[in-house]
Amino acid sequence: MSARILLLAVLGSGCLRPLDAAEVEPQPFLAAAQRLIEATNFLGTPFTQEEVATLKAAVARNDAEGVAKARAVLDDHALFHVTITPEQQVKVERGTAPAVLDEAGWRQYLVRVENEAGVTARLAVASPQAREAYVKGSPPVAPHAQPKDPGEPALSARWLDLQMFESPPMPPTLSGLSLEYRVVQLYSRDAGKRDATFSFDTGQGTQDLGFRNETSVLFDCRPARQVRLAITDETGKPCIAELLIKDLAGRVYPSQIKRQAPDFFFHPQIYRGDGETLKLPDGTYDVVFRRGPESLPETRRVRVSGEDKDGLWSFQVRRWIDPSRLGWWSGDHHIHAAGCAHYSVPSQGVHAPDMARHCQGEDLKVGANLTWGPCFDYQKQFFTGTEDKESRFPFLLRYDVEVSGFGSHRSGHLCLLKLKEQMYPGGDSTAHWPTLCLNTLKWAKKQGALCGPAHSGWGLQPLAENDPARSQPYKLGLPSATDELPNHIVPAFNGIGACEYIVDVTHEVEGPDGRPVPAVDFLSMVDTPHTWELNIWYHTLNAGFRTRISGETDFPCIYGERVGLGRAYVKLDGRLSYDAWCEGIRAGRAYVSDGKSHLMDFTADGLEVGTHGSELRLAKPSTVKVGVKAAALLDVQPHPEIQNAPAGQKPFWDLERARIGGSREVPVELLINGYAVQKRNLVADGTLRDLVFDVPVERSCWLALRIRASSHTNPVFVLVNDRPIRDKRSLEWCLQGVDQCWSQKQALIDPREQQDAIAAYEHAREVYRRRLAE
Repeated sequence: MSARILLLAVLGSGCLRPLDAAEVEPQPFLAAAQRLIEATNFLGTPFTQEEVATLKAAVARNDAEGVAKARAVLDDHALFHVTITPEQQVKVERGTAPAVLDEAGWRQYLVRVENEAGVTARLAVASPQAREAYVKGSPPVAPHAQPKDPGEPALSARWLDLQMFESPPMPPTLSGLSLEYRVVQLYSRDAGKRDATFSFDTGQGTQDLGFRNETSVLFDCRPARQVRLAITDETGKPCIAELLIKDLAGRVYPSQIKRQAPDFFFHPQIYRGDGETLKLPDGTYDVVFRRGPESLPETRRVRVSGEDKDGLWSFQVRRWIDPSRLGWWSGDHHIHAAGCAHYSVPSQGVHAPDMARHCQGEDLKVGANLTWGPCFDYQKQFFTGTEDKESRFPFLLRYDVEVSGFGSHRSGHLCLLKLKEQMYPGGDSTAHWPTLCLNTLKWAKKQGALCGPAHSGWGLQPLAENDPARSQPYKLGLPSATDELPNHIVPAFNGIGACEYIVDVTHEVEGPDGRPVPAVDFLSMVDTPHTWELNIWYHTLNAGFRTRISGETDFPCIYGERVGLGRAYVKLDGRLSYDAWCEGIRAGRAYVSDGKSHLMDFTADGLEVGTHGSELRLAKPSTVKVGVKAAALLDVQPHPEIQNAPAGQKPFWDLERARIGGSREVPVELLINGYAVQKRNLVADGTLRDLVFDVPVERSCWLALRIRASSHTNPVFVLVNDRPIRDKRSLEWCLQGVDQCWSQKQALIDPREQQDAIAAYEHAREVYRRRLAE
């Protein structure tokens, strides 16, 4: 067998007495030996040619002598001998195989199992040195705390990863034969001498007593080879990009459970820059290289060996589109450095350099890193009220706040961007914040912040009137009554999305110069089902309000795959800055997208969206010429698992959902007051095309364009003969929504704010009633 394979053999004899060949049934044992040949070939670490010849000859003999010859080969690669007694107690002892591992790589060993009980359960292996090199969950008192159990190794001593190989051709469980061999895989983070303790079991309570179920092994971990990286963008400039590295067995490198920032353990990919290095053991790897949704992924098979003296991997980004060259700058207003999938040890979340690296690797120009409930008191130190020092133009990172896990969060989470002060007056943490969203908004808007509900759709699923889920706490996975847009089902308002928004949108509050400004600037899109998000927005636009939209990911909570799955693209005339980008959101000079389709330069009779208040005035009913530059990119072959997925199933927004049948086309829809009145089919081949619509406008309305569940423009407001936009059915929906929201949220508001809440909700009712009377 080659030096690259380690075989763990599990022997089932308490005293390691070898079974006599006559005690082993030849046919099933030798058939299993044939599967071991196939498995080790698949894993890229085969037996030597001489060993394969011996094993195949043994299989051909199919007798006791064949069993003896096969065992002689297999036992040479057994790192462990495991015995399962008649009482199903599992014992383990060290085998005879050399204990050699590769730094940053995997090796395989055979496990010899002598199964006196005929057990057919899974054989599991464990080691304290193979535990995660991080701690998830509630943060400890000290940000660099170590495990509390003195018997557990420190995080730095958790150098090992391991798994049983249970995929074809190997069965996932023991066969019940008196003797068989299993394959265990071991990964070393480090080079040098390393000691580890191992135990085995076949289920709860099967471990033997004392130390008979443990054995220690001292490994010689051989250094890996260093791979140098040359990574450039499409212009040849050095950049950071994504690398997904797997060996031929599908194992990810570096090992995910050993990762600490800037690599995230919940990601298979890593982000590396020009001039940086990787450590990999000799072997063949499949590498996927990409830089965000505007790039074309490249897949390459590479070999790492001593023959490659240069050790250089060169990659250059290839793009199918670059909105920034047309003045449109991408951003994600809702990412987190702590909480959800992040660890809380060895640090309470990660830091600005880590988040900046991920934003650059996804070609996300603006990242709003929001401090929230988990690790708030640790992360709050990084707020500066300006762009973080880790920003590298045009990649800008800034710390702001999401009201989540405290304060008014149960009436709907709020994203507070462009804050000058991050702490609500009256305290230095989170316990004193208001429980009414409107009170939080008054404070934020006074300092000029850009404000809007997070993950807007939560709690706004269109459920049937008689659905008992309407009176229960919100949960994902329930079937919707409709996916129609707009629809007139009043949702339960029982979640943490844009619930209190139905009230707050009717309010104006004091701005930084003392003049009244809208309490809410935008609704968040892309990270909840599009029907739920868009429906409330459409109705409030139809009621005459002018809230804009922005795109978010809520990384790594709703989506942990990567930052920038939900994006807003903002058009700027001058130099990009975080503040200018936020003001573009406020003005509505933006579109939202999953990054796979784009609707740029939306105009109505020459008026560009987001300029001049997005308001087009007509003296009388007439035909309006609408234009847009549209582009999208789909794979040639459909992905039906996404295309046909229910609206409430991830991914909530994905261009694949818009695909027309088995074609490569998607519909670009022109909306009047949320209703699709015209469409143009767009070939999603990455080409930027000019689309033109001529639409008759009879009365005041708003116009917008969308590729459903992939991209959506902000609206242009068309006023005919100076009449306001009013839709009776939408106003009725909004008025009922206020009452429904009150029924869910009143009990969640602090008694000291009840009078404020009563007044806020009654104000909303009065506004909707007054507009209905119009």
